[in-house]
Amino acid sequence: MAAVSASTAALESLIETGADLLPATDPMRNLADACLDGLAEIARQEARTAALKVRLTAEYLQATRALAPPASSPRERAVQEMALVAEVACVLTVSERSAGALLHECQTLTTVLPLTLTALQAGTISWQHARIIVDETTTLDPDGAAALEAHFLDTGAPNPARGCPAGDLVPSRFRAKARSWRERHHPVNIEKRFAKSAADRRVEYVPDRDGMAWLSAYLPAHTAAGIWERTTAAARSMQGPDEARTLTQLRADVAATWLLTNFTGLAGDVPSPRAQVLITVPVLSLLGATDEPSMLDGHGPIPPSMARRLIADGADSFYRVLTDPRDGAPLEIGRTSYRLTKAQRQWLRLRDGKCPFPGCNNHSLDNEADHLLAWADGGTTGISNLGQPCRKHHRLKHNSTWKPTGASMNNPPGWTSPSGRHYPSEHQDWEPPRWPDHILAAEETGRDPDLKLPEDPFPEWHQFTAAHEFPAADTDGPGWPAFVDDPAPEGLRILSV
Repeated sequence: MAAVSASTAALESLIETGADLLPATDPMRNLADACLDGLAEIARQEARTAALKVRLTAEYLQATRALAPPASSPRERAVQEMALVAEVACVLTVSERSAGALLHECQTLTTVLPLTLTALQAGTISWQHARIIVDETTTLDPDGAAALEAHFLDTGAPNPARGCPAGDLVPSRFRAKARSWRERHHPVNIEKRFAKSAADRRVEYVPDRDGMAWLSAYLPAHTAAGIWERTTAAARSMQGPDEARTLTQLRADVAATWLLTNFTGLAGDVPSPRAQVLITVPVLSLLGATDEPSMLDGHGPIPPSMARRLIADGADSFYRVLTDPRDGAPLEIGRTSYRLTKAQRQWLRLRDGKCPFPGCNNHSLDNEADHLLAWADGGTTGISNLGQPCRKHHRLKHNSTWKPTGASMNNPPGWTSPSGRHYPSEHQDWEPPRWPDHILAAEETGRDPDLKLPEDPFPEWHQFTAAHEFPAADTDGPGWPAFVDDPAPEGLRILSV
């Protein structure tokens, strides 16, 4: 780290003094060259810092495993590993998936890939290059892994890589070269590897900005290519002088329409999905008086037009959550039929939005209701004693010393790790809604103009609330969890606006 500080200080001094320290022939060129030299040195220092991070992580892994008591079963061993990964994730403020990958990479670099770690410490390859070597050698035996890294990092190898050194290739090109070498020299033939990889096919969903999201599929190459060609052909057939959409837009609309309608209806707008939706709608936005976004469960902000469309014709099982115009806190979950356990579930979904474990992104629909203080230990079934961890973190709670801390009606629980560190849970960012300008003007001037709001397009939403009280718990009724055997907790009552 001292070398980094010295290099940075020298570069800053050079930039500050400028032409005074540079030859008069071309001072700006010399300054530009000095900046490039400084950037190159910083890149080398970043590589050396990454190597130090690798060693610290590997030593933490070794020490923690030495401190842990012997596992009595494979399940207990798995839980110990989960707890270890969760601690690293919280310390580094990364996802558990990233922390698990880091632990794997660090262990591999320190035990299987000595040439790679040495090159990283020397600053001749970057952290991205080191990760590529780890990734491409994951399914190779030790001899195969050693051969791959020697091919790219050892100039004395029997058949070293030609051309520029590995560290001088951009990571994407280095990955292409490393993957090509791996495919040619893998001890298992590609047919067997393909059959195994095909079992891992899946579809993934990733929320994005501005009311958009990514939907991707990991498929066999011929299947993916066929889907691409078929959607492209259908999109091209729709092009014409009267079609304003681009080929890229048409391809996306074709794929969405096919997935939502069983391959029917290519013309016009993409239909609304028929699904269960929990959406938080500012009441003034629902009425059309403001244009502030709504919140779609499992995604994030969406435009009010999308929210109104989902309400009007999209969701078979739609739960609309109205928010308080004063502070944005949730007021009510509107419904046409009522069950206490469903109301509790929806309130937990609304409060937490996802699994409350730090860094977990598991959507609330997939999670499990759980007592923070066990029912057998005197815990109640009130919202302040309930969490909704995903299955993985539910299992972690019951089989390790990771423990949730207190929650409240509007705040999810935090967590305490085996090392005693406390990690707060993510909270929903409720915000006061924006009032229409004419209402704000009336408040400032003291005048009382016509403050009439637009007509509610769904006027029946609130009618059930005044007539429905929470029933006493019926442990014999269908759909009730085994732990519910007392009346609904105070404070869970749904409020009407």
